[in-house]
Amino acid sequence: MAVQKLYAGVKLRELRGRLGLTQKSFADKLGVSLPYLNQMENNNRPVSTTVVLSLAQEFGFDVTELQSGDEARLVGDMREALADPVFTGPAPSIADLRLAASNAPALARALLDLHSAYRQTHERLASLDEALGREDARLQPSPWEEVRDFFHYCDNYIDAVDRAAETFANQAPSGDVRLAALRLLEGRGINVSFEDVPTTRHYDAETRKLVISRRSNQATQTFQLLLQMALITKEDLIDATLDFARFQSPEARSIAKVGMANYFAGAALLPYAKFLNAAQETRHDLERLADRFGASLEQVAHRLSTLQRPGAKGIPFFFVRVDPAGTITKRHSATTLQFARYGGACPLWNVHRAFESPNRWLRQLAETPDGIRYFCLARDVTKSGGAFDAPTRRFAIGLGCEVRHAPALVYADHMDIDTPQAFEPIGISCRICDRKNCHQRAVPPLERRLRVDPNHRGVLPYNVD
Repeated sequence: MAVQKLYAGVKLRELRGRLGLTQKSFADKLGVSLPYLNQMENNNRPVSTTVVLSLAQEFGFDVTELQSGDEARLVGDMREALADPVFTGPAPSIADLRLAASNAPALARALLDLHSAYRQTHERLASLDEALGREDARLQPSPWEEVRDFFHYCDNYIDAVDRAAETFANQAPSGDVRLAALRLLEGRGINVSFEDVPTTRHYDAETRKLVISRRSNQATQTFQLLLQMALITKEDLIDATLDFARFQSPEARSIAKVGMANYFAGAALLPYAKFLNAAQETRHDLERLADRFGASLEQVAHRLSTLQRPGAKGIPFFFVRVDPAGTITKRHSATTLQFARYGGACPLWNVHRAFESPNRWLRQLAETPDGIRYFCLARDVTKSGGAFDAPTRRFAIGLGCEVRHAPALVYADHMDIDTPQAFEPIGISCRICDRKNCHQRAVPPLERRLRVDPNHRGVLPYNVD
């Protein structure tokens, strides 16, 4: 397999800007010529091994940041957006998209914002929404999508919030974060009670009473307690972090605030260093980790996908949660695999089969159209309402990594990861998938021409050129 060259011009320019160095001074410290540095910063040349070593030795730079997932995310998102029929003519090549993502990321994001605004307007018109006739109608992404993209491009790791949560957990008596949260809230004059109510959590700011449902399991109760504690006691930290995001609407900021509190709760329940060490020690056994930290399987899987702290990164995982209809309700990827922004995931992916095999771990070796191979893990999760007449919610969670990391996972034991034939072909979504003969294809690929022969029917009612 050919070694992929590392182009990181944007990262080099950002580092030089933070250091306040001219190109000449930066080139001298890296031990390269000025023209050579200029070519690297403009992605005309890949970053050499000598420069990588100099960055680490001279500046203490975490060189893993040079391989940030931003470029892969931008390429995946642009490719999906450009597959929209609104763009006429041939689609740009992958090479062109990579150049745009690496050399002009701000322009690439502007394109995505424009396409998102177009979709919003189109969907409003299609549903006869009268919002466009109102004076307050604006072309902007939905608050939910705006927040989703914020976490997506932060690599789902928020350093200041993560470290604050870790400090809180490390200072908890005997490591009991539940007890520490109770004491902190009660010290603020807040009465916490656990009652038989259908609402998972409710806080009344006037009476200063927090009610958490006894119907929820222990892990959910603790998580909700930590979440409310973050909203009350870490408001300044959360607001300062949100100020950098510059959300376009109050609704987006409100959603993000809850998201930040959720992030704090997960990071306090599963503190970074302790959890990373335990994950490595147990070879990422989710059940053992859930038992050790008093968390749910979903909480553990999600946390594994956030272990991207500079200088102390875990395995780059992707994490996804889907409902029985195949709709993605949570998604994050620290890998090169990027989920579709719109629609569901590939039906050949094992996460969809998890509903058919309750309480079982499903393992899969998969290969995407770009030739990258993954180890995928899936399982169903059921969230009981805690009462006979309460609704039960069902989801499936998927966790995976590039197959080169598979030996570090207990679930990959005895799997034939060295045999190419063992890997199942999967895609991202049908509308942007290049595979021509997929037996599960739902819709034709938008980037390909179709040939229809009325006198012939194969697996599909058309052929893809």
